[in-house]
Amino acid sequence: MPSDFSVKPTLTGDRALLRPFVDDDLAAFEAILADPEVARLTGSPPGDGLEPARLRAWYGTRNSQADRLDLAVVDRATGLCVGEVVLNEWDRHNLSCNFRTLIGPAGRNRGLGTEAVRLIVGYGFEQLGLHRIGLEVFAFNPRARRVYEKVGFVVEGTLRQVLRDGDGWVDATVMSILADEWAVHRGHPAG
Repeated sequence: MPSDFSVKPTLTGDRALLRPFVDDDLAAFEAILADPEVARLTGSPPGDGLEPARLRAWYGTRNSQADRLDLAVVDRATGLCVGEVVLNEWDRHNLSCNFRTLIGPAGRNRGLGTEAVRLIVGYGFEQLGLHRIGLEVFAFNPRARRVYEKVGFVVEGTLRQVLRDGDGWVDATVMSILADEWAVHRGHPAG
């Protein structure tokens, strides 16, 4: 078992392939991050981080990070990079980390996101030996919340008004999944 997140695996599902980033992914992320819906759903300020040099610097260093796991999500049907999944904010002592994902327009509504979440969460528990994986999802993103629930994440509570959205404020739901829960349903909870 790796002692840190330095191993960057390739994980293969029926629809999605998760792999380390390659230089050719930069163009895909320029398009994904330019999408206004992606910016809103991730809580990013409009137009933030779109400069090619900044993107190249960020994605060019993801494969060398030993304290987090960032993987590109590739649509196996087209071979196109459609997003990313990330295990970050690693707490080595408590065997826990945060999870986040971003799927661009080309990867939506076909089960790629659900499969990508199952693949990375399964890797976190089965290969990295994590005990807990947590996340936050904004109230205006019910599609993501449904994916997380389908994989077995459980609601823990609400962070009130954490994000400004236009003239209003948005809550975030805190969710997590534990290793012993994963061991029972492996990302396919009943109900």
